[in-house]
Amino acid sequence: MKWSDWLFAPRMDHRGWSTPSEASRLFLIATLVLVGWWSWGAAGDNIAIWFGVTILIATPILSLGWYVLSLLARNRDVLLLTPKVKPALEAKGRLPNQFKNP
Repeated sequence: MKWSDWLFAPRMDHRGWSTPSEASRLFLIATLVLVGWWSWGAAGDNIAIWFGVTILIATPILSLGWYVLSLLARNRDVLLLTPKVKPALEAKGRLPNQFKNP
């Protein structure tokens, strides 16, 4: 598996739903840390203003970034969220063909 597939492929959870990719999860953390760090100086050490400014600025950045990441995730096979998801999906009959033994 290529690193780009690992990073951008959507993850399937135990219910068979697609969840965000690793890139989306890392982007969330990086955006909140960087915007939070920047907004601390702009908020004048007021925690309520800091929280509001962080959410206000991070929301459009995250929306745009996640849209771009969704474009990168197109046409990639899903990966399982964890190895323990496989038995749950097998029991429900929702396991994708790529994970079934030939």
